[in-house]
Amino acid sequence: MRELPSYPVDTNDVQQTRVSTTARSTPTILPRAWILLSGGIDSAACVAFYLEQGFHVTCLHVNLGQPAAAFEQASAERAASHYDVPLSTLHWTGSIDFAGSQVVGRNAFLLMGALLEIGDQTGILAIGIHSETPYFDCTPVFMSSVQTIVDGYCDGRIRVAAPFLSWSKRQVLAYCMSAAVPIDLTYSCERGTLPPCNECPSCRDRRLLDAM
Repeated sequence: MRELPSYPVDTNDVQQTRVSTTARSTPTILPRAWILLSGGIDSAACVAFYLEQGFHVTCLHVNLGQPAAAFEQASAERAASHYDVPLSTLHWTGSIDFAGSQVVGRNAFLLMGALLEIGDQTGILAIGIHSETPYFDCTPVFMSSVQTIVDGYCDGRIRVAAPFLSWSKRQVLAYCMSAAVPIDLTYSCERGTLPPCNECPSCRDRRLLDAM
């Protein structure tokens, strides 16, 4: 297993997701990890991370009807194919206001929707959020709150994890480069244009690659 970069990783998320192969009674049975795969860079990095940790990875993509839905779903399918992992797509047909930069309740909705899909199974449910954002649902308090709710439903069977929670976007990108994450297969424009708008927050984040 390749050594992880020495970034300031959230130990609550990373250390508890590592599994010792010597502790398994049946070596052929891998621990399970369900990854919310949006089609963007962070979630693709999350897939690479858990595969490196020795997990059996299943990807879940949620189509909310957002402007970039078609491009993001296609990117999620390409990333899943690249890593040779199964992908399930969940569709939401309600009405959501995507006019602003923040969709209130988005990450909570994604995690709870994934929990519905996982059912009574056991493992990790991971999301590729990182630090240095203004959003509540990208904070340790949010993750702790979600875990409390999940514990109420699952009695400890599901660990909600965000391995990059304490990393900056630049650190996530550096990990992607070191782990050969296929960034060219991902899509990161919130406006859903082709070529990408180069103006939305996701496009501005992606421009950090030019300085690396």
